[in-house]
Amino acid sequence: MNYICMYKILSTSMKHIGTPGLFDAELRLQDLAKLGNPLLKLNQCIDWTPFRQKFDEWSQKAVKSKAGRPPYDKLVMFKTLIIQSIYGLSDDAVEFQIKDRLSFQQFLGLKLCDRVPDAKTIWAFRESLKTDDDHTPDKVQELFNLFHNRLEQVGLVLNEGKMVDASIVAAPRPRNNKKEHESIKDGKTPETWKDEPNKLQQKDLDARFTKKHNKSYYGYKDHIKADTVSKLIDTYTVSPADMHDSQALPALLTDNDKGQEIYADSAYTGEPCENCIDAAGMINQVHEKGHKNNPLTGDQIKSNRIKSKTRVRVEHIFGIMTKRRHLSMHIFTREIERVRVKIGMMNLS
Repeated sequence: MNYICMYKILSTSMKHIGTPGLFDAELRLQDLAKLGNPLLKLNQCIDWTPFRQKFDEWSQKAVKSKAGRPPYDKLVMFKTLIIQSIYGLSDDAVEFQIKDRLSFQQFLGLKLCDRVPDAKTIWAFRESLKTDDDHTPDKVQELFNLFHNRLEQVGLVLNEGKMVDASIVAAPRPRNNKKEHESIKDGKTPETWKDEPNKLQQKDLDARFTKKHNKSYYGYKDHIKADTVSKLIDTYTVSPADMHDSQALPALLTDNDKGQEIYADSAYTGEPCENCIDAAGMINQVHEKGHKNNPLTGDQIKSNRIKSKTRVRVEHIFGIMTKRRHLSMHIFTREIERVRVKIGMMNLS
């Protein structure tokens, strides 16, 4: 019997007399693994090396001085955002949970003696991923594409058809008066706010109101295109909530979609969408839409029902996201560049 086995037996026996053992944490993690630790499965399935290489590439460009305390491992920070996105946690909450939960520490490769990133460090790292202008590459989009390419390489994206849809991501509602609201809608900053920089910092000039099923919503939209078989997100784009779903279609379709069927609800009908689908070389399986003086025929209704069996699978994706966020997709972030990072991480997760 080797020393490790002896220590484990000793640790187990010491529990009965209320004394901490040397292998208590390891034994607890083994118990979690038996119960089905999802983060352990994620670590076993995902090769994180390409992500580390990408962060190393970005870090080499950004480093200006080696003075001061060494920064946290970028891969640890990235995996922290993964945890945050999967469980729908705030920066303060994810800091607390990492310090409190052994499974989170195991996922990040941290020991009890290691430093844990605080809330401000997590915020600063997420800020480093946003783009400030149209000429800067979208880093989260690059990470998303990196992972998606790997999924295609191992055959998890079957490319036998695509489905598109959009979901509202709610943001905190503002308390603006009618005049301020009209100025923001016109893309202008209200004059009264220009003299109050502290107030302006707390206002979101990019989120918009929209109505769905006669209910008012405020925030942004997550537009996605996904694989019909695997239900893995293929491409995505983010917009204010008032953008119509069909307007994001050109940004979702790519050259790799040629020859595949595309499924979508009746929001994607109309000549512009049909031209976009034809230009991409895809087979149109969008639901047909009836009108007041031109209702759907029986054959069209039957055809829509057949299409729905495939199209409805896109709702499962948003269903997972809403379940993680307690029955609604929401963020507590302002400005669309920050929102793109948040929603991009949601889609990647």
